[in-house]
Amino acid sequence: MSWGTELWDQFDNLEKHTQWGIDVLEKYIKFVKERTEIEINYAKQLRNLSKKYQPKKNSKEEDEYKYSSCQAFLATLNEMNDYAGQHEVVSENMTSQITAELARYVQELKQERKMHFHDGRKAQQHIETCWKQLESSKRRFERDCKEADRAQQYFEKMDADINVTKADVEKARQQAQLRHQMAEESKAEYSSTLQRFNHEQHDHYHTHIPNIFQKIQEMEERRIIRIGESMKTFAEVDRQVIPIIGKCLDEITKAAESIDQKHDSKLVVEAFKSGFEPPGDVDFEDFTQPIKRTVSDSSLSNSKDGKPESRFSSKSKGKLWPFIKKNKFMSLLTSPHQPPPPPPSSSASPSAVPNGPQSPKQQKEPLSHRFNEFMTSKPKIHCFRSLKRGLSLKLGGGPEDFSNLPPEQRRKKLQQKVDELNRDIQKEMDQRDALTKMKDVYIKNPQMGDAASVDLKLAELAQNLEKLRLEAQKFEGWLAEVEGRLPARTEPARRQSGMYEPQNTLTVNNCAQDRESSPDGSYTEEPSQESEVKVPAPEFDDEFDDEEPLPTIGTCKALYTFEGQNEGTISVSEGETLFVIEEDKGDGWTRIRRNEDEEGYVPTSYVEVFLEKNAKGAMTYI
Repeated sequence: MSWGTELWDQFDNLEKHTQWGIDVLEKYIKFVKERTEIEINYAKQLRNLSKKYQPKKNSKEEDEYKYSSCQAFLATLNEMNDYAGQHEVVSENMTSQITAELARYVQELKQERKMHFHDGRKAQQHIETCWKQLESSKRRFERDCKEADRAQQYFEKMDADINVTKADVEKARQQAQLRHQMAEESKAEYSSTLQRFNHEQHDHYHTHIPNIFQKIQEMEERRIIRIGESMKTFAEVDRQVIPIIGKCLDEITKAAESIDQKHDSKLVVEAFKSGFEPPGDVDFEDFTQPIKRTVSDSSLSNSKDGKPESRFSSKSKGKLWPFIKKNKFMSLLTSPHQPPPPPPSSSASPSAVPNGPQSPKQQKEPLSHRFNEFMTSKPKIHCFRSLKRGLSLKLGGGPEDFSNLPPEQRRKKLQQKVDELNRDIQKEMDQRDALTKMKDVYIKNPQMGDAASVDLKLAELAQNLEKLRLEAQKFEGWLAEVEGRLPARTEPARRQSGMYEPQNTLTVNNCAQDRESSPDGSYTEEPSQESEVKVPAPEFDDEFDDEEPLPTIGTCKALYTFEGQNEGTISVSEGETLFVIEEDKGDGWTRIRRNEDEEGYVPTSYVEVFLEKNAKGAMTYI
C-alpha cells in the first residue's frame, strides 16, 4: 500500500508521523545507553566485590587459602571477576553496535526527511502558483467578457437612436468590436492557462507527490527495520556472552565440587599437630600417710635429714614426678607470687639475727592439688614438654631453632627453613655458574669485557654460598634431631611426658609419706629442713632425656643469708657463690642455680649479680 496514492492529501500528518518515528528511535538509543551504564556499574561493583574479598598479600588470610573450601571461594572470586568482564563486554558491544550506529543513522534520517519534505513543500508551492495564475486568467476573461457585452449593448443602443450621428454609431461599433476581440484573447489565454494548470495538477497529485511520499514511506520503513535490527543486536550481544558466563558458572560449580572435607581435616591435623602422644593413666595417690616437704619446693625428699630413703632404687627415684628433674617444674611456673623481703640492715648480719628476713609467706597446698590446678588452667597444656617447648621467650620472637614449638610443628618449620635455604643456595649457584661462563667469554674475547671485574662478584657469591651452606647444615642438624625424636606412627601410644611409666609402681603417695599437716589444715615444711636435699637426676623416658638445663648467664654472690621456705625459692648462705640462670624481670626475684640439681629464686637485693658480657638473657617460661 502506497502512501502516495492513499495519503496524497495528508502531507502535514505524514510530517508529524515521521518526526514521531525519529523521536522513538532516539528514545530507544537513550534506553540502550542507560543499559550500558548499568552494565558498566554492575561490572564495576562485581570487580570491587571480588577485590574486597581477595586475600591480602603477606597476611594471615593467605594461610587460610590452603583449605579446599577457601580455594573454592577464591576460584569463585576469580570467576566473578571474569563474570564482571563479560558485562563490560556487553556494555562495549551495545555501545559500539547499537548506540553509536543508531546515533549516526538518526542524523542521516533527519537529513533525508528534511530533503523529502522540502521537495513536497516545493511541489505544493508550484501547484499553488499555477492555481493562482489560472484564477487570474479566469478573472481577466470574465472581466473582458462583461466589458465586451456592455460595449455591444451600447453599440446597439447608439445604432437604434436616429438622433445619433453616423460617426458616433461607427465609433460605438468599433469599440464593441475591440471589446469582443479582447474577450476572445482573454478566453484563449484562460483556456491555455486552464489546460496548463490541469496538466500540472495531474502531475502534482499523480507523479510528484506520490514519488515524494513513496520516498518518505521507504525512509520510515527503513527506520522501522533498523530499530528492529537493533533490538535483535541487543539480544544477540547478551547471547554472545552467555556461553562464557555459563563457563564461569560451571567453573564455580566445579570449584564447589572440588571441596574435600577429608583433605581439609588432614590439613588441620598438619597445621596443629603437636607430635605428642596422649597421656597415660594417672596413678592413685595415697594420702593416708603423712607428707613431709623440703625447705624448698624446688627439691623433693623423703626423709627429714635430707637423704632419700634407701627403699627407692636409682631407677624409681626419677619417676616420682616429671618435674623433679633438676628441680625444673616449680621454676617453670613463675617466680614467687609475693614481693621479696627487704635486705637486712647493714648493722647486723642476717645470720646473727634470730628473726631475720624470711621469704614471702603464703598458704601451702597439697602438691597434687597444685598439679591439678596447673593442668586445668587456661590455656590447658596437656604435656610438660609442650609446657616448656610451647612457651616462648618473654621478650622478642621465638628461638632460631623453633624449640618453642611442639615437635611436629617444629619439624614443619625446620623443613620449610631448609627448603628455603636450599632454594637460595641453588639461586646463588646459578648466578655463580652464569658469572663463570661470562668470565670464560671475557677471557677468550677480551674486547667484550674485563674478566677481572667478575672476580669480585664471584668471591662475594662464594662467601654467600658458604654462609648459606653453614646455615642449611645447622637447620638440617636440628631437623635430623627432631625427626629422630618423633615417635614412629605405628608405635603404641604411651605417656610421652614421662609423667608415669606402667612398670613403675612408685606413685606420689611415696612422696606424701614425709609430709605432715599443720593445725590449720595446710601443709608446711619442718623448720629443720633449711638446706636443700639433692635429688639424683631422675631417669625419664626418651621424650625428656633430651631436655637441657637453662644456660647460665653469669654468677652471683650472696650478700645475706636467705632461708627459702616458699615454693620455688632456694636457701643461700652469706658469701656463697652461685650461678645466675635468669635475671630479675622487675618482680624483685633472681633465678639462680647451685649445682645441676638445685635451683630456685632468691631476692635480688640479697645477692650481687655479675652477668657475662655475651649473655643474651635466660629463657623465661610463663
